Amino acid sequence: MSTITLTVKGMSCQHCVNSVEGALKKKGAAAKVNLSGNSVTVNYEVKQITLAQIKETIEDLGFDVV
Repeated sequence: MSTITLTVKGMSCQHCVNSVEGALKKKGAAAKVNLSGNSVTVNYEVKQITLAQIKETIEDLGFDVV
């Protein structure tokens, strides 16, 4: 299992948290959003989802991965 913490801009509320965590869960990754830190920590299996797919999933929700 791999873990990465990404800086994500644009998240501001519990709806944002639920959207990001839910979308990544559907892709097979476990995510934990930190609103005050503008970050998302993701635990994932490389065989199930790639880092590029994780970033794309977050960006498709309207947030910026920096």
